[in-house]
Amino acid sequence: MNNTLEEYKKAIKIKYELEKDGEYFDYLYSPSRGKLRDLCWLIFENNPTQDDLNVFRNLFCLDFDHTKKNKFKEQKDKFRPIETFFKGETDPLNIDAINLAAVIVDFQPRPFKKFNEKCRIEEAKEIESADKAKPVVEREKKIIATEGFVENKNKNEESKEHPKQGNSFLNFAGIFSKKIAQKIYPRKIITIGIGTVALVSSALLYLVQKKD
Repeated sequence: MNNTLEEYKKAIKIKYELEKDGEYFDYLYSPSRGKLRDLCWLIFENNPTQDDLNVFRNLFCLDFDHTKKNKFKEQKDKFRPIETFFKGETDPLNIDAINLAAVIVDFQPRPFKKFNEKCRIEEAKEIESADKAKPVVEREKKIIATEGFVENKNKNEESKEHPKQGNSFLNFAGIFSKKIAQKIYPRKIITIGIGTVALVSSALLYLVQKKD
């Protein structure tokens, strides 16, 4: 809650920096207790909300009444913490003074109760969104991990298959050459060659003699 209150005060101060050059420049640019009191009365004369009326009552211990302006003028010292807050000299602790500062610069949401409620709702929404997004992120991580595993597995299988095919070919060639070497010897090859030549020569001689 303390952190939220600090955020509330920071937001009001930022709004003051914007408003001090605006419509109520004469009251806010160089604020004093008397100027802030007069501006407060002016604001409350223009249809204040019930929340703002409650803030008025809590800080001044009296209800806002158009007929009691003179009595309200006696409340100037109640604006001292608001004056020093706007000037950046002090950090007010009185929640009612802080809420009235919000009224004077028309900061929304106000009072602090509503600001706090809004912050809690936004935090709850952020947590809910994060919880919903978490399973999706986890699923995406699993999909990416699975795809990576399958891809690596395929690469490993391909790298294993190619050497096997090469080795099989080499083994087959080696075995074939050994079989040939075992069955055919150089002497036999020469003998077969001579025999073939002799056979061809005899055939040719026979054909010549037949023609004669």
